[in-house]
Amino acid sequence: MQSRQFLKHCYHHCLVTLFLILCGTAAVAQPSGGPYGPIERSYPIPSAGTVYYVAPDGDASAPGLSLQKPTSIEAAISRVVTGDAIVMRGGVYRTGNLEFNQGISIQPYENEKPVFKGTQVASQWQSHAKNVWHTQWKTLFPSKPLPWWRRERNEHLTPLHRFNNDMVFIDGRFLQSAGSIKELTRDTYYIDYAKQQVYIGVDPKDHTVEITAYDTALLRTTEKVHGKSNDKIGPKIYGITFTQYAWRALGVEGQRRFTPDDEPVDDPIGIADPATYGKEVIGTLLENITISFCSRVAGYFRGDGLVIRNSLISDTSTEGIYIIASSDVLLERNIIMRNDMERITGYFVSAVKIINQTHNVTVRDNLVLDHPTSRGVWYDVGNRDGVFINNYVENTEVGFFFEISRGVTVAGNVFNNNEMGMWILNSADAALYNNTFINSTARFRRDTRSAQGDHFDWHPATGPDVFEREGHIFVNNLLVSSDDYEGPLVLMQQAPELCDQYKGSQIEQMDGNVYVRNPAAGDPLIVWPAPAKDSCSEDVASLKNLQQLEPKLELHGHVMQGSPRSLFIASDLKRFGLQRALPSEKSLAMPENVRKLLGWSKKAASQTVGAYPVK
Repeated sequence: MQSRQFLKHCYHHCLVTLFLILCGTAAVAQPSGGPYGPIERSYPIPSAGTVYYVAPDGDASAPGLSLQKPTSIEAAISRVVTGDAIVMRGGVYRTGNLEFNQGISIQPYENEKPVFKGTQVASQWQSHAKNVWHTQWKTLFPSKPLPWWRRERNEHLTPLHRFNNDMVFIDGRFLQSAGSIKELTRDTYYIDYAKQQVYIGVDPKDHTVEITAYDTALLRTTEKVHGKSNDKIGPKIYGITFTQYAWRALGVEGQRRFTPDDEPVDDPIGIADPATYGKEVIGTLLENITISFCSRVAGYFRGDGLVIRNSLISDTSTEGIYIIASSDVLLERNIIMRNDMERITGYFVSAVKIINQTHNVTVRDNLVLDHPTSRGVWYDVGNRDGVFINNYVENTEVGFFFEISRGVTVAGNVFNNNEMGMWILNSADAALYNNTFINSTARFRRDTRSAQGDHFDWHPATGPDVFEREGHIFVNNLLVSSDDYEGPLVLMQQAPELCDQYKGSQIEQMDGNVYVRNPAAGDPLIVWPAPAKDSCSEDVASLKNLQQLEPKLELHGHVMQGSPRSLFIASDLKRFGLQRALPSEKSLAMPENVRKLLGWSKKAASQTVGAYPVK
């Protein structure tokens, strides 16, 4: 039986999907309105080389070639070869660390609900003291911070026990770790690793207590396994749920194997030709899957041609989806929510991490929700030619983050109530057209960080160097703030050390944007670099003042008095289509390649400000 917590998440997901379908505007609106997340469907028996049927109580010795005599999932994984399929009966499979290296498919039987769980039920408890109970547990996952973590900065906020990968659940409710028995509450657990004892502060009688027993569900390895060599074809996984794993639910390997204590992005190390990596596993497809409650990430994914579509990723500790050194990737119509559940500081976590020289990664029409202490989608170091379009991003520390990378198209997105909607940092050639920012600052910044003496070693060498960080375009965006919103709508910054050296602007074109706010708030409209000032920064109070700066910017921009409720169809219902058309300049129509990415008509592309096209 699925846990109450998991059912609660599914219920929330269904509400989000239904809400957006009912409240979405016309079919041309951005984002699309869904459906987002897993779609309920019945899966037919696939046409495949061999179909293996498995069940939670399947007989490992059975061939598994008929529905009436299923085998175990472990046995099926060991037998499959490229072109085969595994069909899973519904129920809970408490298993993990299953490895394969073949291009297979895995799916449910018809509309049944298979669930991989990385925990086992702990039933042998003893009273230890008042309101403390303990049990012996041998499958433990002690770990430590990665070497670059700054202990002196963060240990007072993140105790070292938080880096261990074990998890404990009571009736499906996630517990945080504690550092000693004295720190125990109803919401925490403590582990004595020397004695292999787990302690909780709730009487386990009449409760189901689950403790992690596996660190991975499925690993698509590139090593030889089960007597077979890697065929370089990615798996296709449909309609499966993965939950409660003590590291990651899924892994797709590259050129080498990683452990929980390794730096996960070091493959390749340093600048590399994309023809030399991402080819070990090609074409992985994940569709209609659910991953929750992983002690680190939902999955580490390597390999060109990866597609993750209509899936729900939630409640992970550091990242949700982690994409490394891969090209031609698509994330589409997923719901990604509530990561950073352990509040680990100094790890710079994000809901989606796209890192280390990825090329042509498209993030299109996803919901990124409820990440108040972490980034939403982060393209980090060495990325090229990214596409971030038609997404809805809400309640994040930074909605879209593009760092030490070159070339990205950001268009048709809605950033609602984020500390920063977008941050372009130490990058080049970011093109932002027709996005809607509600109480979400747009930020551009460059500083002196370079490949020489960097804390992260080779990372900065993969992106544009210090004096190449320019060429950004910011056109036809709509920036709106409510009366209680504090701060500027745009931050254009550079480090004071660069002020006298870097005469050129980061911005190649900034025009046609519309700024809507209550002028009584008294905050600057924009913060702009100012070489004459010690801070290299000055507040720009009005559009007129901005237009007097060099280079000439916002000659067709507009400032309007108003608020989200006065501007949008129904901001309280998150319907951000406009009540009326806003001033626009036809000569600033988005480029044809961007128009085609968004699927807009030529009329809409020449008359629209913000993410929702004029009909």
